[in-house]
Amino acid sequence: MKKDIETLEDIKILVDTFYGRVQENEMIGPIFNSKLEGKWPEHLEKMYSFWQTILLEEYTYRGKPFPPHAQLPVNTEHFETWKVIFNGTVDELYEGKIADEAKWRAEKMAAMFLSKIEYFREFGGKPLM
Repeated sequence: MKKDIETLEDIKILVDTFYGRVQENEMIGPIFNSKLEGKWPEHLEKMYSFWQTILLEEYTYRGKPFPPHAQLPVNTEHFETWKVIFNGTVDELYEGKIADEAKWRAEKMAAMFLSKIEYFREFGGKPLM
């Protein structure tokens, strides 16, 4: 039986495994790799804090997650790929209430980000958050 996500170390394993797979993915890898070239360690640290705050309620993340994504050349298919990789990684590594919450929150964030990206493409403007 797998354990649930319980510690920062669990978050780091999830984030590192997930983004390792993202970097190798044919569809979304090139987008992430071009945007984060030379900045992967910084991005991973940010993601540790982000997920630690969301899943463990240890408030270490200070940032605005949407603006860096606002101008990415992505669509529904990219987000579906992201979710498949994320959910598959969670399922492979963990099981339990927090693991389920991670997948639920990823689903909601993907839907919100896609909606906001499409809005800004259609109506222009700068993202507020």
